[in-house]
Amino acid sequence: MHIFLTDNRDALIARCKIKVLARVHRAATEEQLRNGVPLFIDQLIQTLVAEDAQQPDTALRVSGPTGGDAMDLSEIGVSATAHGKALHALGYTVDQVVHDYGDLCQAITGLAHERDAPFKVEEFRTLNRCLDNAIADAVSAFSSQRDVSLADALASEANERLGFLVHELRNTLQVANLSVRAMELGGLTLTGATGSVLKRSLASMRNLVDTSLAEVRANSSLPVALAIFSLAMVIEDARTSAQLEADVHGCVLLVAPVDPVLRVHANRDLLLGAIGNLLSNAFKFTHRHTAVNLNAYLVDGRLRIDVEDRCGGLASNHAETMFAPFTQLNLNRSGLGLGLSIARQNVESMGGTLTVKDLPQVGCVFTIEFPSSTVDRRSDFGTLN
Repeated sequence: MHIFLTDNRDALIARCKIKVLARVHRAATEEQLRNGVPLFIDQLIQTLVAEDAQQPDTALRVSGPTGGDAMDLSEIGVSATAHGKALHALGYTVDQVVHDYGDLCQAITGLAHERDAPFKVEEFRTLNRCLDNAIADAVSAFSSQRDVSLADALASEANERLGFLVHELRNTLQVANLSVRAMELGGLTLTGATGSVLKRSLASMRNLVDTSLAEVRANSSLPVALAIFSLAMVIEDARTSAQLEADVHGCVLLVAPVDPVLRVHANRDLLLGAIGNLLSNAFKFTHRHTAVNLNAYLVDGRLRIDVEDRCGGLASNHAETMFAPFTQLNLNRSGLGLGLSIARQNVESMGGTLTVKDLPQVGCVFTIEFPSSTVDRRSDFGTLN
C-alpha cells in the first residue's frame, strides 16, 4: 500500500480537494489545512514502511496504538490536533472535521479499485487505525477549542455586563453624593429640587441592584420554587415600592383594586421583580404628568397583570426587539437595557408569558399572563401569603 500511496499521492489529494469543494462553507486555503490530508498521507506512508521493515516502535511513534494515547500523542495525533484547531478557527462544524479524513479513505479505496491494486488485510487494519486515531484527536482538539472559545465568550459577556453595572452605579452614586454635599452647604431640605435629584439617584441605584439580582435569579440553573399566594397583596407591594419612583419621574401611578379572591401560582420574588421592572420602564418613558396604570384581573380563566404607560406609542418593529438584552430603543439611555429581558425570563420561568401591545400615538401595554388562577372563596383572607 505504501508504494501505491507514494505513486498516487497527488491524485489522492486532488480527489479530496474535489470532495471538499463540493461541500458548502469550505473556504480554507491549502496553507491553513496543511495539517490535514497531505500530511496524513505522508504519515500513513511512514507507518506502512516501518511495519514492512519490522519496526513496530517507529510505526507506533508515527501513528499511535489502537485506540490512541491521550497522554503521549503520536505524530498523527499532533498534526490531527492542529488540524482540528484550525478547522474550529475557520468556523467549521465537527462533522466537517470527520469528513476530511473520510474523504481520504474513500479516495484511497476508490482509486485502488479503479487501478486494480489490491491491499493486504494488515494494511487495511493499519489504514483504519491511523484514520481512527487522527479523527479522534482532531475531534477532541476541535471540541476542546470550541469549549475554550465558548468559555471566553461567556466570560467576556459577564465582564461587559459587570462593567455596565459598575459604570451606572458609579454615575448615580456620584450624583447622589453631589446632591448631599450641596444640601449640606446650602442648608437645603429634601423637599426642594436638589432633594428630588437625590431621591432620583437613590431610586436609580435601587433599580440597578434589583435588576442585577433579578438577572442572577433568571439565569440560575436551580428550579424555580412556586407557591400559591394572594395576587392583591403582590400588587400592593409593587405599588408601595414603585410610588417613590413615580414621584421622582413626575407621573401618577394608578392601581386598580384587585379582586381579593384571586391567587396566583408563581414565585413571589420573581413576580414582584418582573412587575417592578415593567413599572420602572413605564416611569422612564411615559410623558411627564401622565399616568401609569397597573391592573390585575381574571379573564377567560387566565390571570393577567397589565402595566400601561403613556410613552406615545412604539416605533416600527420595536415590539419584536425590545425584549432583547442590552436593547435601548429610546433617546433615554440610562440603565442597562436589561429590565424587560429579565422580566420576560422571570415570567417564563414560572410558566407565564410577557407580551407588549402598542397603543398608537398613546403608549403601550405590557401584559403578564398565567394560564390559570386559583380562586379562594373563603371569607377570611388574612391567612393568605
